[in-house]
Amino acid sequence: MNESFLINFTPQETRVALMQQGVVQELHIERTGSRGIVGNIYLGKVVRVLPGMQSAFVDIGLERTAFLHVADIRDQRTGEPETRPIERVLSEGQHVVTQVLKDPIGTKGARLSTQISVAGRLLVYLPHEKHIGISQRIEDGAARDALRARIQALIPADEKGGFIVRTMAEVASDEALNNDIHYLRRFWAEIRNRAQTAHPPALLYQDLSLAQRVLRDLVTDETARIIIDSRENFQKISQFAQEYMPQLAPMLEHYVGERPLFDLHGVENEIQKALARRVELKSGGYLIIDQTEAMTTIDVNTGGYVGVRNFDDTVFKTNLEAALTIARQLRLRNLGGIIIVDFIDMDSSDHQAAVLAELNKALEKDHTRITVSGFTALGLVEMTRKRTRESLAHILCESCPTCGGRGQIKTAQTMCYEILRELLREARQFNARELRLLASPEVVNLFIEEESQALAMLSDFIGKPISLHAEASYSQEQFDVVLL
Repeated sequence: MNESFLINFTPQETRVALMQQGVVQELHIERTGSRGIVGNIYLGKVVRVLPGMQSAFVDIGLERTAFLHVADIRDQRTGEPETRPIERVLSEGQHVVTQVLKDPIGTKGARLSTQISVAGRLLVYLPHEKHIGISQRIEDGAARDALRARIQALIPADEKGGFIVRTMAEVASDEALNNDIHYLRRFWAEIRNRAQTAHPPALLYQDLSLAQRVLRDLVTDETARIIIDSRENFQKISQFAQEYMPQLAPMLEHYVGERPLFDLHGVENEIQKALARRVELKSGGYLIIDQTEAMTTIDVNTGGYVGVRNFDDTVFKTNLEAALTIARQLRLRNLGGIIIVDFIDMDSSDHQAAVLAELNKALEKDHTRITVSGFTALGLVEMTRKRTRESLAHILCESCPTCGGRGQIKTAQTMCYEILRELLREARQFNARELRLLASPEVVNLFIEEESQALAMLSDFIGKPISLHAEASYSQEQFDVVLL
């Protein structure tokens, strides 16, 4: 058991780091004022049905209406996906119980589903389904059949819903499984009762806090310790564990050291590195990670690594190391959506297969669903990673006010020529006695030195004096023309 969780609490924020062999693999952050809503169940009101998109907008009480596609609607009678057009299923003003699949991201509203699921420690309850599913991580066919038979024997005769058996259920006792079944059924009955008396939009169920979700969803057989740096929250989590997951209680530890928990284990440094565009490889190579709204691109470079044998060997070893690092960075940064990896070109098909196998093996540790399509004709690897919450960069950062998120700014010379055009435009439009330019010191200095002749020629052309004033608070792209 080489896995541990570090949980750092402040009144405003909870942070969780998953450590494997002393190295940070995942970071989870939840802020008190902006908790994620994935898993929350709402009684919503349909505000608009769009037959052309086979979708509907539903008011669940958020700033933006949420989005419900017909593919995410289940027939409440059969539990099967809805086959009728959405305009025959929903109408404006209709009340509907929905669950959030994806948080609002950027300008997009939350993604909803009417396929409700309520997660427990060992099972996930599907009140509108009728089948028993087994976690894909349980690969042995005999073990899957045995688990399905055990669950079927434990389900009460009056049960109309279905269950998904989680990985942790494989070693659970019948008593533990039975307790989970009854807890989930009772919990769903409470939610259903609230829905019958509530007025939309209404929150019927809020998912557990981040620390509680760690115990429910992320702790595995590999986990040895769960270290918590807050006495008050250590007591709360211990009580939660004793009530619902008593087998996890011995793993809980209260950290009382003077040095901050994340500093002690190097997590703060890893957070800073996870926000950088460039990721160094031990061999001397590096990755360049660019995250956009549509996709994330990862470029692999040899950098200072020259190898010891030949160029093909250098490229192969760099790509192998990059595959491991990429898998870790996806988890660390919580990158989702379409991901394109540009490995260094390899002539050998065996090398390509080995790199792809190394990438797939490293990705097996990821809790999030990932699909890898392999190398394209251009030598790129395409993959998708399920996106449910904002990435680490979107949580911690915002676009630069100077460059507007471009990652670069116009040069001082470019700004000089742009300003000259603006001065000419202003002089032709207004009959001013004098034009005064307010700009950054870099731009003003360039006008005084290299571009002084261009400024003088413009002044003669418009027949008006142009004065300069440096504003230390202005960015390089910022300027104003004042008419005197």
